[in-house]
Amino acid sequence: MARYTGPVCRLCRREGQKLYLKGDKCYTDKCPVTRRNYAPGQHGQSRKKVTEYGLQLREKQKVRRFYGIQESQMRKYFDRADKMPGITGENLLKLLELRFDNVVYRLGFASSRAEARQLVRHGHFTINGNKVDIPSTILKVGDVIEVKDKSRSSSKFKELIEKHRGNTVRWLEASPEEYRGRIVAEPTREDIDIPIEEHLIVELYSK
Repeated sequence: MARYTGPVCRLCRREGQKLYLKGDKCYTDKCPVTRRNYAPGQHGQSRKKVTEYGLQLREKQKVRRFYGIQESQMRKYFDRADKMPGITGENLLKLLELRFDNVVYRLGFASSRAEARQLVRHGHFTINGNKVDIPSTILKVGDVIEVKDKSRSSSKFKELIEKHRGNTVRWLEASPEEYRGRIVAEPTREDIDIPIEEHLIVELYSK
C-alpha cells in the first residue's frame, strides 16, 4: 500500500479530531478540524450508522495516521506486541512511541511526526553517537539522541530550539540547549496522550 501524499488535514477531518499532522497550524484557528469538523467529501456531513467492525477499523486507521505508518508495518508491530509479555494493546502503543521519528518529535526537535521522519531520513540525528537514518528504528531505555554538529547551525534547528515547548512526557529527558535528549524509562499507557481505544485494534487483528 502506497503512502498517502494528499492533504493531511483531510485525514484529521476523516477521523473527526486533531491528529497533529501539520505542526504549528494545528494549534491555530486555521486548523480545518476547528473550522469544518466533519468528514471530507460530498457526503461528509451525512449521518452514518457505524458497525462494530467500522469502529475497530477507525481506531486502527487513526493510530496509523497518528504515527505515519503503513498497514504492513502496523501488522508487524501488532504481531510483535502480541508476543511480548503484558497487555497487547499497550505493548503496541509502546512500540510505536519508541520509534525513532516519534521520539524526535516528542523531544521537540520537529514540529510534527512527518517532519521528524524527514529529518531522520536526511541524517540529522545520531543515536549514542552513531548516525541513524531509519525512522522506524525502535529505541530503548538509555539511548541518547543528538542533533548532529553540522546540523545545529541550520536555521531550521535554531528555530525549533527557540520555539521548544518543553518536555511533555515523563519517559524522556530533553536538553534542547544541548540539542540532546535521552530515554529515561519505557512509556506507560498513562504517558501516551493520544485518544485511542487500543482494545478495538486488538479485536480487529484477532479475528
